[in-house]
Amino acid sequence: MNNIKRYPTKKIYVGDVAIGGDAPISVQSMTYTKTSDVEATVEQIRALHFAGADIVRVAVPDMAAANALKSIKEQTSLPLVADIHFNHKLALIAAQSVDCIRINPGNIGNKQRVAEVVRACKERDLPIRIGVNCGSLESQFEDKYGQTAKGMVESADYNIKYLEDLGFEDIKISLKASDVQRTVEAYRMLRPMNNYPFHLGVTEAGTLFHSTIKSSIALGSLLLDGIGDTMRISITGELEKEIEVGRAILKDAGLTKEGLNIISCPTCGRIEADLVSAVAEVEEKTKHIKTPLNVSVMGCVVNALGEAKSADVAIAYGKGTGLIIKKGETIAKLPTEELLDRFLQEVEEEAKKEQ
Repeated sequence: MNNIKRYPTKKIYVGDVAIGGDAPISVQSMTYTKTSDVEATVEQIRALHFAGADIVRVAVPDMAAANALKSIKEQTSLPLVADIHFNHKLALIAAQSVDCIRINPGNIGNKQRVAEVVRACKERDLPIRIGVNCGSLESQFEDKYGQTAKGMVESADYNIKYLEDLGFEDIKISLKASDVQRTVEAYRMLRPMNNYPFHLGVTEAGTLFHSTIKSSIALGSLLLDGIGDTMRISITGELEKEIEVGRAILKDAGLTKEGLNIISCPTCGRIEADLVSAVAEVEEKTKHIKTPLNVSVMGCVVNALGEAKSADVAIAYGKGTGLIIKKGETIAKLPTEELLDRFLQEVEEEAKKEQ
């Protein structure tokens, strides 16, 4: 049961995706193609769409990329965010086509340039993401606070107030460092200071292995605190994995209910079957199921019966035979070689029944 009380935030829209307020926490990713290569970028966006992304961001480092956005937007239904650094003129062009502008105040230039971006976004009712990164703070904040959580918070607060002074409040905020502690500290420090939605993420988090660990600790901690309205898992590798890990964090934090929660015991000397292969097969053959179910695949009877009491469908392997259990009741005792097929059949039937 989810008893997490989310921090009340202003609701904004990136395209047709609501962020903040009572909206579900959305999961984003970012393409790594050259945005000027329209065909490749659209292909990557489509892959992210099928992986379950809610929003996609594209880099806009030059004029060729900015000019490609119109064609890209025409070929995708996913809300599109333009990622702008250094050259505010790129944001002015991007604002004509995309659904949101992300700027890093530390490198976008003087106030007048920011004001021009704000005017362009106002004209099309586009939100702005203030993206503060620990590694690129404005000099006045880095000189005073160093590359710290306090420095990020001061930068964000300064730029929020500047946008507010320009009459602009369709804002979301990110405060990213490459390590867990500064990331979590910054978000927690800024959260009571405003009610704008937060985009969560650990930047430059590394490979799938390292990013999954860092992101699970940082984003999991914040989400359990009720902090966070949208998120990206930054992985050096396959973009679809960013969506997969993000969805898994939300599910295991109890914030979404979709697909199977697979309970399986750690490998030990009591296991009576090839549990590693069995669980891998269950994961592969049930990944299409969206119905929220708890399923248990246990290698011996020590904990199996206890886990089965709270599982929708369970296997309890024994010596040469095993049990299939549904809702705490044993429905079959079968030879080991027949267990998995029957288990998968029961999971499919239970998923259809619960739809």
